[in-house]
Amino acid sequence: MFFKKKDFNLLHYSVEQLNRILQESNIEELSYILGNKKEMFKRNFFAGIFRGIGIGIGVTIITAILVYLLQKIVALNIPVIGEYIADIVDIVQKSR
Repeated sequence: MFFKKKDFNLLHYSVEQLNRILQESNIEELSYILGNKKEMFKRNFFAGIFRGIGIGIGVTIITAILVYLLQKIVALNIPVIGEYIADIVDIVQKSR
């Protein structure tokens, strides 16, 4: 079976594109990781540890900013809101 030159060039171009896409997506490294159970366990273990540390730091920073803003609102002495927020700030400060 003979290919026409146009068909051959199209096929060659398609194969080259597929090859380039596979090289860019690091399929070889992915298949190594999925095939190696120790490597997969190690990566997931460290990813879980760092994710937990990141969540802890993020929650601490957001809570500190929120408490700071609430203290500033209390300092404005808004009648109803100020008392409510003052109670919240006192509860947070007592729990430290």
